[in-house]
Amino acid sequence: MSGAQQVDAVVVGAGFAGLYMLKRLRERGLNSVLLERGAGVGGTWYWNRYPGAKCDVESPFYSMSFDDPALDQEWEWSTRYPDQAELMSFMNHVADRFNLREDIRLESSVESATFDESSNTWSVTYRGPDGEKTLESRFFILATGCLSVPNVPKFEGLENFKGSVYHTGDWPHEEVDFTGLRVGVIGTGSSGVQLIPEVAKEASELKVFQRTANYSVPANNGPLTAEKLAKVKEEFPEIREKMRNTGTGMPTPDPTELVSNTPDEVVRKVFEDHWTLGSFAIQNTFADLAINQESNDKLAHFIHEKIDGIVEDPEVAEKLKAREYPVGSKRICVDSNYYETFNRSNVELVDVKSDPITSITETGVATQNKEYELDALVLATGFDAMTGAIMNIDIQGRDGKRIQEYWDAGPLTYLGLSVAGFPNMFSLAGPGSPSVLTNVVAAIEQHVEWVDEHIGYLDEHDFATSEAHPDYEREWVDHVNEIANMTLFLKGASWYLGANVPGKPRVFMPYAGGLKAYRDRCEEIAANGYEGFQLVKRDANAMSLSGAR
Repeated sequence: MSGAQQVDAVVVGAGFAGLYMLKRLRERGLNSVLLERGAGVGGTWYWNRYPGAKCDVESPFYSMSFDDPALDQEWEWSTRYPDQAELMSFMNHVADRFNLREDIRLESSVESATFDESSNTWSVTYRGPDGEKTLESRFFILATGCLSVPNVPKFEGLENFKGSVYHTGDWPHEEVDFTGLRVGVIGTGSSGVQLIPEVAKEASELKVFQRTANYSVPANNGPLTAEKLAKVKEEFPEIREKMRNTGTGMPTPDPTELVSNTPDEVVRKVFEDHWTLGSFAIQNTFADLAINQESNDKLAHFIHEKIDGIVEDPEVAEKLKAREYPVGSKRICVDSNYYETFNRSNVELVDVKSDPITSITETGVATQNKEYELDALVLATGFDAMTGAIMNIDIQGRDGKRIQEYWDAGPLTYLGLSVAGFPNMFSLAGPGSPSVLTNVVAAIEQHVEWVDEHIGYLDEHDFATSEAHPDYEREWVDHVNEIANMTLFLKGASWYLGANVPGKPRVFMPYAGGLKAYRDRCEEIAANGYEGFQLVKRDANAMSLSGAR
């Protein structure tokens, strides 16, 4: 294309996945450009900077080595769970340490990507500080993140509210001061659970509008002592290896004991120990918690008892108990004094399931029975998860096939990595992969390394393009659904299913079989000459149908 810059690869997104992918591509000698719509690197953590924002995976395990063990040794994590500021510091350190910034174009939003079958290249159009530009690239790699497109409910009258409106997924960079204000927070998912205790410390009044209660467990966060950090660093090689060989992507062994085969007093002690320890690991203490409703009910009952012991008002405590779905079928929250916050005199819980929001007025929130006057409104309403960022780009593959049309009934991928009809386009931690059901950083690391090695295979064997074979793609989607149907995940109307976005297809998007099983399958496919991929030779477009049936 005339005027287009020629590169080997375009990567979209400057979070963990994009930064590591860029590093690997450069090490392979490929001329690569990373496009990022934000004004800085960091991905999810660039945008989610609301008060209380922190990761629910412990610092050493949420970090990535970037294939450089020295990075593990030199970085000093300060707390058990990293907050947004520390994660941003780490990501910026990575960008500087590996000299990645020279190939990163910030404030650059990708508008379209079109595959040219005559040249086997992608034409990627983006809008940046200098206007609209186009890159022509052999590879098009989507590192757009699972939680990167805010979901803004279409509340009637929202545009008329005269106070300030914020979304947790698109928080201002300047400090927001709620001191002395009447604040409303809509949503009690992970972001809301972290934000609410912090806002309550400043606001004169805080109204929490809850439609569905969530399960939350204490983080028990605190400083990482020098002794603890030294021990972790000493054991990092072993820790990294363990993370690669568990279903959760964490260094703790996968559970083998069953609640159904364990005395109740032992089960309760295990739950109690993990409640005291903190972290969402409580949902992974027994092997049948995600597949057996009766076993799961025991954990739900345990959490309900904890709520009763914390929240002073019995009516409020009852409203805070999730009862409509199993523990873990929606992402369990990890909090710092969330339930305790409802003991404050300036905090009111508004149950909008029994008294739904009808509109946003000029002065606040109106429900069927009451109007709440507010000075500021926070939407903690989550994301158009996993597919939102991809569907926002006009992507056209072979024969003008559009991703929006191909995914109209839900995402179709092979391994979550490749899409039939979209050659040399790869998705990192996307739908059809373990990603959000595991330690996502460990999942990202596996994806980046697999894609990098696949690109190396293509060049070594003189292949021009690679794409999923439709038969294998359908088999993989069926397998993802088969595994999900064996679990309790489908009982929760979660963003795993797209249930939080009106009109979005109800399809279970992540792979629930665990990172270890997924990694083994990916390695098996690679060992079999990338079984299931249509590989096209450079000469005369001769095709190797690794996935022919």
